[in-house]
Amino acid sequence: MEKKNNAPIGVFDSGVGGLTVAREITRQLPRESIVYFGDTARVPYGSKSKDTIIRYSRQIVRFLQTKNVKAIVVACNTASAFALDAIESELDIPVIGVVKPGAKSAIENTKNKRIGIIGTEGTIKSELYTEYIHGKDPEITVIGKACPLFCPLVEEGMLHDSVTEEIARRYLDELQEQNIDSLILGCTHYPLLRSTIGKVMGENVNLVNPAYETAISLGRLLEEKRLSADSGAKPVYEFYVSDAADKFKSFANSIMPFEIDETNRINIEEF
Repeated sequence: MEKKNNAPIGVFDSGVGGLTVAREITRQLPRESIVYFGDTARVPYGSKSKDTIIRYSRQIVRFLQTKNVKAIVVACNTASAFALDAIESELDIPVIGVVKPGAKSAIENTKNKRIGIIGTEGTIKSELYTEYIHGKDPEITVIGKACPLFCPLVEEGMLHDSVTEEIARRYLDELQEQNIDSLILGCTHYPLLRSTIGKVMGENVNLVNPAYETAISLGRLLEEKRLSADSGAKPVYEFYVSDAADKFKSFANSIMPFEIDETNRINIEEF
């Protein structure tokens, strides 16, 4: 059997948000290759039903398997909330989502046991973060807030804009009144708004970036399974989307630490 260590990691998201996870993987695990898929034709996932998201996720996993990936990262909070268990039970390779690593970090770092979570409607309604946190520590109070306008603002490149700050204040004012000391950025777009969110919440609130925590957890998982890339491995990065490849590429190039030469469009409905 061919050695799997230098096989790529499959990373998928509903669109561009998961690039924050891919970016952290390239930083924390610089020898690992990545095959990234963004479901740009069917974005957003945050407002879709559980059944639909499981169906989409299964199609994407089938595509990633054609690339012989050694592990899969579900770099989308909504898909982590709705589809992770279903796909994990169907695969014989490690699968990791973004919810647990972020929640774990918040649990470990909260001092007053009051944690806030911002995300899409789907993520907040699923209460997956709340359930997971209460499973670990029932005494923690979790306050969720959907911030649906953050994603389009990020995708329009309005990361440091007065409009974005104004909307952030409207969303986050009520969280500030709740005396939280940790805030989970529960959507993969949100780390790109970290400075604005931090400015609004103030320095006493610890912002938890699940993208970073997921990359760290992935590193541990690969070591445990003896799947880490060899010390001399040269990473290869491939990017695939279901639509609008050029738009994706220009956004990706604005946030990834290296130049992306090509993004390939595939018909995900064939999988």
